[in-house]
Amino acid sequence: MDKIDSAFFAFAGLASLWLAYLLIREGVRPGWPLLLLVAFWVLFTYLLLPRLHRILTHIYVPGYFIGRTRTGDGLLGDPVNLALLGHEGQVHAAMTAAGWTLADDLDARSGRAMVTATVARRSYPQAPVSPLMLFDRQQDFAYQQEVGGSTSQRHHVRFWRCPEGWLLPGGYAADWLAAGTYDKSVGFSLFTFQVTHKIEADTDIERDFVVRTVLEGSPVATVRVIRDFSTGYHSRNGGGDLIQTDGDLPVLDLRTVPADVLAPADESDSRDKRPAQTVFGAATAVVRGLVTLGTAVAVVLMRDQAELTLDGDLQGVSELVVIIVVAAVIGLFGLVDILLGVATFVGRNWARLTLMLYSVFATTSAFISSVTGVEVAGLAQLPTIAGGTLVLLALSSHRAREFAVRGRHQATALGTRVLDEITP
Repeated sequence: MDKIDSAFFAFAGLASLWLAYLLIREGVRPGWPLLLLVAFWVLFTYLLLPRLHRILTHIYVPGYFIGRTRTGDGLLGDPVNLALLGHEGQVHAAMTAAGWTLADDLDARSGRAMVTATVARRSYPQAPVSPLMLFDRQQDFAYQQEVGGSTSQRHHVRFWRCPEGWLLPGGYAADWLAAGTYDKSVGFSLFTFQVTHKIEADTDIERDFVVRTVLEGSPVATVRVIRDFSTGYHSRNGGGDLIQTDGDLPVLDLRTVPADVLAPADESDSRDKRPAQTVFGAATAVVRGLVTLGTAVAVVLMRDQAELTLDGDLQGVSELVVIIVVAAVIGLFGLVDILLGVATFVGRNWARLTLMLYSVFATTSAFISSVTGVEVAGLAQLPTIAGGTLVLLALSSHRAREFAVRGRHQATALGTRVLDEITP
């Protein structure tokens, strides 16, 4: 299964290169086609470059813990500068008592609200933070504090639950790891040219700020500092921002903070949250299916305008039957696209793989037609090529695959528990 996903991942990268070439070729024309250059920038910065970074960093960036997070593109991100002891309820209680606000998960709704608040310079205390990866998954949750009622400047810290039995280098125990940084402005990423927050270079200031606020809010909490946990260094994070740290790692002990123990079903786990990639890929498939259904309906409604080559009632009836059959086949493809999109959205891995296979077929067919001269890829084919490429890029991502595979395992585990309960 991993090899199949790797093949889809690589094919999506190649398809995005071809789509980028088509957007440039068709966009360098006077008039409205120039708008395609905007689509090229979006594709290049948010899809193509991240995919290339992901492929390359998979080769040369270590996959084990080195005290750094990673971006979704695989680039080294912010430093891990805080460890915690205690269960999740105690982390939430301590951060709330310290005056921090739990950030919303990043999805279509919160992302739109974030953009609106940033442009309008309005307050959004629960604004989401971008995902960073540790233990091969994004943060389980994040807390933040706005500065001056603006989303452009804020304190924020991301939290990851440590794997069971996992120890820090040197044999130190930790239940949680965290990365605290300060957003000072909004700008462009140096490596992907995406719009993102720029952080303050001295991350130790934010690390110490998090520790101080927690100890002030929960006096029963204690802290010990592992001196020179890592070598002090100057570097850049995944957005190209300068970062520097002395390498010390504070360990906050929250085990005496009063808080209820959360039930397993209430514990935060980012792997159980539907990723934006899955939503986007499924939504693209559904939209594509609706357009296909609309085409089928148009074929039937416009049958009277079709050029008839034969006369007679029998021939007319036969031609009508052919038109209806063609429309039914087209509509069937649209319906399947919609059903697969819905199944992918709820976490069915077979539907995700089937959608990607269909997108590979559609994209490959268009490429072969263009190369052989049967039909040159142009503006008319761009929607088909773009739809297939976007579905591939979204659903072949690590997060989409993890959500689908984990959903399958969870469904199996749930079925096993139900059988155990009803079996004498």
